[in-house]
Amino acid sequence: MAKRGKTPAKTVDVADSYAVRLMQHLVVPTFVIDPKRRVVIWNRACERLTGVAASEVIGTTKHWQAFYESKRPCLADLVALDRPEQLPEYYSEYAARGHNGLGFSAENWCVMPRLGNQLYLAIDAGPIHDEAGNLIAVVETLRDLTDQKRAETALKELATKDGLTGLSNRRSFDEMLMSEWSRAQQTQRPMSLLFVDVDHFKLFNDQHGHQTGDECLRAVADVVSRHALRPLDLASRYGGEEFALILPDMSCDDACAIAEEIRRAVMALRIAHGAIGAGNHVTLSVGVASHIPGEADGGPDRLLGSADQALYAAKRLGRNRVICAERMLAEFAGLGRDGVQVPSPTARKSA
Repeated sequence: MAKRGKTPAKTVDVADSYAVRLMQHLVVPTFVIDPKRRVVIWNRACERLTGVAASEVIGTTKHWQAFYESKRPCLADLVALDRPEQLPEYYSEYAARGHNGLGFSAENWCVMPRLGNQLYLAIDAGPIHDEAGNLIAVVETLRDLTDQKRAETALKELATKDGLTGLSNRRSFDEMLMSEWSRAQQTQRPMSLLFVDVDHFKLFNDQHGHQTGDECLRAVADVVSRHALRPLDLASRYGGEEFALILPDMSCDDACAIAEEIRRAVMALRIAHGAIGAGNHVTLSVGVASHIPGEADGGPDRLLGSADQALYAAKRLGRNRVICAERMLAEFAGLGRDGVQVPSPTARKSA
C-alpha cells in the first residue's frame, strides 16, 4: 500500500486561494483565526457589520476590539482554546455542539465600539482540522438579529408590563413571587411583601374623573417603583388601585421602613383629593408581611394572606398608615379594639 504523501512544509498562500476569494464575497459576515488566534481572513461583510477594516485586524489577535470595549475572548477564541466551560461566562445564550469538529453557537449583545451602537448577534464558530486532526483554523460567522431581539423584547414587555403605570403586571408578580419563594426556601432568608392601596380611590375618581384618576395611579406607581432598588426587588400593579412590592432577603422591620418611606413620599406629592370623608390629599394604606419559608410551606399563600390582612387592618384602623402583619394584633389592642376579629382577605375586597 502506497504511503500518503506528506503535506508540503511551505506555507500556503491563503490570500490567493479560491476558498478565500469565495469567502471574501460571502454576504454572511465571516472571519477566520489560526491556532494562535491571529486573524487570517476578515471578509467584506464583516467589515460592513463592524466598521473595522480587514487591514486593521489581519495578522493580529485584536478582533475582539470590533465587538467589545474591554478585552475578552470571542466565540472563535473559545473554540480554538477548546473552552466550552467558559461559554456561560461570556454569552447569554449558548450551545456547545460537541468536541468532534462541530464548534459552538451563541447569542450576545455586542457594543460595536466603532459603530457607536449595540447589536444583538447570533454567532457560530467551528474548527477546521487537517488530515491528521490538527487544528489549522477556526471560522466564525455572524448574523445581526438586533431587530428581531428588540421586537421580542417589546412583545415580552407588553406581556409583562401594566399598560397604565409601566410597572410589572399581575402575571409577572405571580411568577416572581413563586420564584423568590422557592429561593427563600433554599436560602432560609426572610422574604417581605408590601401591599399598597390608594385610600378612597373610588371617591377620588367620582370627584375628579377617571383621567385624573389614571394620573394619580401613575404618580403613585412612580413612587413605589423608586423603592424597588435592588435587582430582585419587583414593583407591580396588583390590580385596580393596589400595588405590590416584593422584597427578597429583607426583614419585616426593614420592609416596614420602606413602606413608611413610600407612604410619606405620596403624601409629599400633595395630590388633591377633597372628597367628603377622604381628606384633603391622596394617602396610602400599606400592609407588610415577612416570612422565612419552611419545609411545611408549600407556596406563598401564607405570605400573601398576611400582607392582605395587614392592609385590611391599616384601613380598618383609619387608613394613611403602615401595618406590619407581625404587629397587627398589637395595633388593634393599642386602640382599644381587643375584641375585633380580622376578617379573611376576601372580606377586604368588598370593604
